[in-house]
Amino acid sequence: MGDKSPKSVDRKAKQKQAKTTSDKNKRRQETAAKQVIKKG
Repeated sequence: MGDKSPKSVDRKAKQKQAKTTSDKNKRRQETAAKQVIKKG
């Protein structure tokens, strides 16, 4: 049974947003690291 209360829905949305943000940051850091290696 899924909890459809506004509080639960909001929490899930925030968790999803946080995960997406952390994934983007991780990719950005990996890209930056690769660019540093190429320059070096």
